[in-house]
Amino acid sequence: VQVLLKLWRNGFSLDDGELRSYSDPTNAQFLESVKRGEIPLELQRLVHGGQVNLDMEDHQEQEYVKPRLRFKAFSGEGQKLGSLTPEIVSTPSSPEEEEKSILNAPVLIDDSMPATKIQIRLADGSRLIQRFNQTHRIKDIRDFIIQSRPAFATTDFVLVTTFPNRELTDESLTLQEADILNTVILQQLK
Repeated sequence: VQVLLKLWRNGFSLDDGELRSYSDPTNAQFLESVKRGEIPLELQRLVHGGQVNLDMEDHQEQEYVKPRLRFKAFSGEGQKLGSLTPEIVSTPSSPEEEEKSILNAPVLIDDSMPATKIQIRLADGSRLIQRFNQTHRIKDIRDFIIQSRPAFATTDFVLVTTFPNRELTDESLTLQEADILNTVILQQLK
């Protein structure tokens, strides 16, 4: 352990610590040990029998001034928030846009089954929002895109999750099995 002993006019300090008065009996005993060339008992306890390197600085012509604490940007630990697959937190451009995409929906919804909303960001920059049952398959999303935008019927594209990006290659999976409930799906052209 490296320890820096600074001697001041009005006391001493260890490693930019608080000022310790020369008149305190415990501090006087500490300094006596140092003068004899021994490791003070306080430092022996600190290192648990390890090696101590004691450096000294003479500042006896100066009064002790408390050192400014160095700024530490971040010394805590991080925490993750949310799930790995983000949920939709943004709203559509307008309620009319959402209604329009749902009204024109070629997807049949069974209201007795659990449902989810999927936002699809198309390669042309537009987006679609559609309700699906959790038992619908990824292929149903592909079919919905083609029925909503017939121009994509002849285009080769893949469906990808947002963060973390994962290509949805197995189109026989249900939305629940693919873990894409209430998420954003990206259409990427090949």
